[in-house]
Amino acid sequence: ARPHGQTASESSVVTASAIISGLAKLSLSSLTLTFPDRDPDGVPLIPAAGGPLTVVAKARATPGSPVTLTVEALDDLRSGTDVIPASALSWTTTGSGFVDGTVRRGAARTVASWPNSGVQTGTQTYRLQNSWTYATGTYTLTLTYTLTAP
Repeated sequence: ARPHGQTASESSVVTASAIISGLAKLSLSSLTLTFPDRDPDGVPLIPAAGGPLTVVAKARATPGSPVTLTVEALDDLRSGTDVIPASALSWTTTGSGFVDGTVRRGAARTVASWPNSGVQTGTQTYRLQNSWTYATGTYTLTLTYTLTAP
């Protein structure tokens, strides 16, 4: 029996742990860029119809490891056997960490980078260098975006 007024107690310790891994999620406002035909004398750089591409990058990364967004063209713009170099495509940007650039065939080009985890939003306005030397046709190429959060 316990003396009157004394309380019995016992304590236990619970350890909580959370595993947070690197994670990257990328959202683009459009998956198609269209460049309408224009007179090269009047429009030396054709802007993509539909306006800028909005980019939302969400990433969790190891502290001190930058988060990077790149774009790469595996080939040039092609219409049958006719070719316009991928480097005829360039972009300007808005948004923290975003940088202007030019597409390169077979080379990932940096679109943006950030020093830490977080959510970043910016825009890319693509332009196609216009030229009288292009053969007529419908040219296509695929751009691959990669968001890396080490």
